[in-house]
Amino acid sequence: MKLNLGCGSRKLEGFLNVDNAAHCDPDLLVDLEQLPWPFESGSASEIVLSHVLEHLGQSPAVYLGIVREIYRVCAPGALVRIAVPHPRHDDFITDPTHVRPITVQGLEMFSKAKNREWQAKGQAATPLALMNDVDFEIVSADAQAEEPWLTRLRRREISPQDLAFAARTYWNVIRSTDIVLRAVK
Repeated sequence: MKLNLGCGSRKLEGFLNVDNAAHCDPDLLVDLEQLPWPFESGSASEIVLSHVLEHLGQSPAVYLGIVREIYRVCAPGALVRIAVPHPRHDDFITDPTHVRPITVQGLEMFSKAKNREWQAKGQAATPLALMNDVDFEIVSADAQAEEPWLTRLRRREISPQDLAFAARTYWNVIRSTDIVLRAVK
Protein backbone atom coordinates (compact mmCIF):
# COMPACT_ATOMS: atom_id res chain seq x y z
CA MET A 1 0.00 0.00 0.00
CA LYS A 2 1.09 3.56 -0.72
CA LEU A 3 -0.33 6.43 1.34
CA ASN A 4 -0.77 10.05 0.29
CA LEU A 5 -1.49 11.57 3.70
CA GLY A 6 -3.17 14.96 3.80
CA CYS A 7 -3.75 14.75 0.06
CA GLY A 8 -6.01 17.79 -0.24
CA SER A 9 -6.75 18.23 -3.94
CA ARG A 10 -3.43 16.57 -4.95
CA LYS A 11 -4.54 12.97 -5.59
CA LEU A 12 -1.79 10.52 -6.56
CA GLU A 13 -2.47 7.58 -8.85
CA GLY A 14 -1.72 4.24 -7.18
CA PHE A 15 -1.93 5.73 -3.67
CA LEU A 16 -4.61 5.67 -1.01
CA ASN A 17 -5.38 9.40 -0.84
CA VAL A 18 -6.19 10.37 2.76
CA ASP A 19 -7.42 13.69 4.16
CA ASN A 20 -9.56 15.02 7.02
CA ALA A 21 -11.52 17.40 4.77
CA ALA A 22 -14.54 15.83 3.10
CA HIS A 23 -14.66 18.58 0.44
CA CYS A 24 -11.34 17.22 -0.91
CA ASP A 25 -13.10 13.93 -1.71
CA PRO A 26 -10.28 11.71 -0.39
CA ASP A 27 -10.33 7.93 -0.79
CA LEU A 28 -10.39 7.75 3.00
CA LEU A 29 -11.46 10.43 5.47
CA VAL A 30 -9.02 10.39 8.44
CA ASP A 31 -7.94 12.98 11.01
CA LEU A 32 -4.20 12.32 11.19
CA GLU A 33 -4.04 13.79 14.70
CA GLN A 34 -6.40 11.08 15.99
CA LEU A 35 -4.24 8.10 16.88
CA PRO A 36 -3.91 5.26 16.11
CA TRP A 37 -4.46 5.48 12.38
CA PRO A 38 -6.69 2.88 10.66
CA PHE A 39 -3.81 1.21 8.81
CA GLU A 40 -2.16 -2.13 9.52
CA SER A 41 1.33 -2.11 11.02
CA GLY A 42 4.04 -2.54 8.39
CA SER A 43 1.59 -2.14 5.52
CA ALA A 44 2.92 0.95 3.69
CA SER A 45 5.77 0.73 1.21
CA GLU A 46 5.66 4.50 0.62
CA ILE A 47 4.16 7.50 2.39
CA VAL A 48 3.82 10.99 0.95
CA LEU A 49 3.30 14.04 3.19
CA SER A 50 3.38 16.99 0.80
CA HIS A 51 2.99 20.25 2.70
CA VAL A 52 1.20 18.42 5.51
CA LEU A 53 3.58 17.67 8.39
CA GLU A 54 4.00 21.35 9.32
CA HIS A 55 0.22 21.45 9.96
CA LEU A 56 0.18 18.50 12.40
CA GLY A 57 0.97 18.05 16.06
CA GLN A 58 1.04 21.47 17.65
CA SER A 59 1.74 19.80 20.99
CA PRO A 60 4.94 17.75 21.20
CA ALA A 61 2.98 14.71 22.45
CA VAL A 62 0.73 14.69 19.37
CA TYR A 63 3.65 15.32 16.97
CA LEU A 64 5.69 12.48 18.48
CA GLY A 65 2.61 10.24 18.29
CA ILE A 66 2.31 11.05 14.58
CA VAL A 67 5.97 10.16 14.01
CA ARG A 68 5.41 6.87 15.85
CA GLU A 69 2.35 6.17 13.65
CA ILE A 70 4.30 6.88 10.48
CA TYR A 71 6.95 4.43 11.65
CA ARG A 72 4.38 1.83 12.72
CA VAL A 73 2.61 1.72 9.36
CA CYS A 74 5.88 1.67 7.37
CA ALA A 75 7.05 -1.65 5.99
CA PRO A 76 10.78 -2.34 6.40
CA GLY A 77 12.65 -0.01 4.04
CA ALA A 78 9.55 2.06 3.26
CA LEU A 79 10.19 5.55 1.91
CA VAL A 80 8.58 8.60 3.49
CA ARG A 81 8.54 11.59 1.13
CA ILE A 82 8.09 14.89 2.93
CA ALA A 83 7.79 18.36 1.38
CA VAL A 84 7.64 21.33 3.73
CA PRO A 85 8.02 25.10 3.54
CA HIS A 86 11.32 26.41 4.85
CA PRO A 87 10.85 27.91 8.32
CA ARG A 88 12.63 31.13 7.27
CA HIS A 89 10.33 31.75 4.32
CA ASP A 90 7.23 33.94 4.29
CA ASP A 91 5.24 30.92 3.02
CA PHE A 92 5.82 29.25 6.39
CA ILE A 93 5.45 32.22 8.69
CA THR A 94 2.30 33.75 7.14
CA ASP A 95 0.09 30.63 7.24
CA PRO A 96 -1.66 30.49 10.63
CA THR A 97 -2.28 26.74 10.20
CA HIS A 98 1.46 25.98 10.27
CA VAL A 99 2.08 24.74 13.81
CA ARG A 100 5.74 23.68 13.70
CA PRO A 101 8.80 24.03 11.50
CA ILE A 102 10.03 20.77 9.97
CA THR A 103 13.75 20.68 9.25
CA VAL A 104 16.26 18.08 8.15
CA GLN A 105 18.03 18.46 11.50
CA GLY A 106 14.77 17.93 13.37
CA LEU A 107 13.97 14.77 11.40
CA GLU A 108 17.53 13.54 11.95
CA MET A 109 16.61 13.24 15.64
CA PHE A 110 14.50 10.20 14.67
CA SER A 111 17.60 8.20 13.62
CA LYS A 112 18.82 5.67 16.19
CA ALA A 113 22.30 5.72 14.62
CA LYS A 114 22.49 9.51 15.01
CA ASN A 115 21.13 9.31 18.58
CA ARG A 116 23.83 6.80 19.54
CA GLU A 117 26.52 8.88 17.80
CA TRP A 118 25.44 12.01 19.69
CA GLN A 119 25.34 10.13 23.00
CA ALA A 120 28.85 8.74 22.43
CA LYS A 121 30.10 12.28 21.82
CA GLY A 122 28.27 13.63 24.87
CA GLN A 123 26.14 15.98 22.76
CA ALA A 124 22.96 17.38 24.24
CA ALA A 125 20.59 16.45 21.38
CA THR A 126 17.42 14.75 22.62
CA PRO A 127 17.51 11.05 21.58
CA LEU A 128 14.00 11.07 20.10
CA ALA A 129 14.49 7.88 18.08
CA LEU A 130 15.54 5.91 21.15
CA MET A 131 12.86 7.49 23.35
CA ASN A 132 10.08 6.76 20.82
CA ASP A 133 11.45 3.49 19.41
CA VAL A 134 11.43 4.74 15.82
CA ASP A 135 14.26 4.69 13.31
CA PHE A 136 14.46 6.67 10.09
CA GLU A 137 17.49 7.41 7.98
CA ILE A 138 17.62 10.45 5.75
CA VAL A 139 17.99 9.34 2.14
CA SER A 140 17.98 12.81 0.61
CA ALA A 141 17.19 16.44 1.33
CA ASP A 142 16.79 18.96 -1.46
CA ALA A 143 16.29 22.66 -0.83
CA GLN A 144 14.22 24.59 -3.37
CA ALA A 145 15.94 27.96 -3.67
CA GLU A 146 13.91 31.13 -4.13
CA GLU A 147 14.70 33.80 -6.68
CA PRO A 148 17.04 35.63 -7.05
CA TRP A 149 19.16 33.05 -5.22
CA LEU A 150 18.34 30.25 -7.68
CA THR A 151 19.44 32.27 -10.70
CA ARG A 152 22.61 33.39 -8.93
CA LEU A 153 23.42 29.76 -8.12
CA ARG A 154 22.75 28.59 -11.69
CA ARG A 155 24.98 31.37 -13.07
CA ARG A 156 27.67 30.31 -10.59
CA GLU A 157 27.69 33.76 -9.06
CA ILE A 158 27.39 32.00 -5.70
CA SER A 159 28.43 28.52 -4.60
CA PRO A 160 26.25 25.92 -2.88
CA GLN A 161 28.11 26.84 0.31
CA ASP A 162 27.18 30.51 -0.19
CA LEU A 163 23.56 29.49 -0.64
CA ALA A 164 23.67 27.38 2.54
CA PHE A 165 25.14 30.33 4.45
CA ALA A 166 22.47 32.66 3.08
CA ALA A 167 19.74 30.17 4.07
CA ARG A 168 21.01 30.16 7.66
CA THR A 169 21.31 33.95 7.73
CA TYR A 170 18.54 35.54 5.67
CA TRP A 171 14.81 35.14 5.11
CA ASN A 172 13.22 33.94 1.83
CA VAL A 173 16.31 32.19 0.46
CA ILE A 174 14.83 28.66 0.45
CA ARG A 175 11.13 28.28 -0.39
CA SER A 176 10.73 24.62 0.56
CA THR A 177 12.58 21.43 1.33
CA ASP A 178 11.95 17.95 -0.04
CA ILE A 179 13.12 15.22 2.34
CA VAL A 180 13.09 11.46 1.83
CA LEU A 181 13.32 9.16 4.84
CA ARG A 182 13.71 5.39 4.90
CA ALA A 183 12.20 3.33 7.71
CA VAL A 184 14.89 1.22 9.34
CA LYS A 185 13.28 -1.97 10.68
